[in-house]
Amino acid sequence: MLQPYLQAGIPEAGCDEAGRGCLAGPVFAAAVILPPDFFHHKLNDSKQLSEKSRYELRTYILENALAYAIGIYSAPEIDQVNILNASIFSMHRALEQLNLKPEHIIIDGNRFKPFHKIPFQTIIKGDSKYSSIAAASILAKTYRDDFMLQIHEEYPQYGWKKNKGYPTLDHRVAIMKYGITPYHRKSFRLLDNQLKLEF
Repeated sequence: MLQPYLQAGIPEAGCDEAGRGCLAGPVFAAAVILPPDFFHHKLNDSKQLSEKSRYELRTYILENALAYAIGIYSAPEIDQVNILNASIFSMHRALEQLNLKPEHIIIDGNRFKPFHKIPFQTIIKGDSKYSSIAAASILAKTYRDDFMLQIHEEYPQYGWKKNKGYPTLDHRVAIMKYGITPYHRKSFRLLDNQLKLEF
C-alpha cells in the first residue's frame, strides 16, 4: 500500500526519472504534487505495470494531480554533464515548471542536489512506497516512450519502438551495422566488446 505523502499538510512534490540506462534518447523526469486523498487501486512503480495500465494511470494522474511537469535532458546534454547529473537536473527542470510551488520534495533513489533551498528527502525504491513518486515514474516513463516512438519513425533500424533506446542485443547490433545517430549518448559504452557481427 503506497503512502500518500512523507510530510503532511504541505504541497509535496514526488520526483522520478526514466531512461537513465539507455544508449539513446533523452532522460525524462517528472515532478508531481497530488492531493492528500489521491487514490487509484493500480498505482505502483511504473516498472511493475503493463503498458496499458501505465497509460490508463497517466490519464488519471493528469486529471487529478494538483500540479505536474516534465523535465528533459537530451543526449548531447547528458554527454556534457554525465547521466547522474542529467537525471537530477531533469528533475530540477520539472520542478521549475510546476504551477504550484512545493514546500517539500521526495525523490526516488539516493542522490539529489538542493533545489531552491526547498527541503528534500531521497527514498530508495520510493516509486513503490509513495504515491507522488509512483505517479512521477509513470509520467516520466510514458512521455519518454512517446518520444522514442516518435524518433523511431526517423531511425526505424534501431528498433526504438520496441527497445525504447535500452541496450538490447538488437539495438547494439544496429549500432555496429549503421553507426550512431544524434540521439545516441556518445559518453556511454555503445558497443559490447563481446559482440561480433557476422555478415
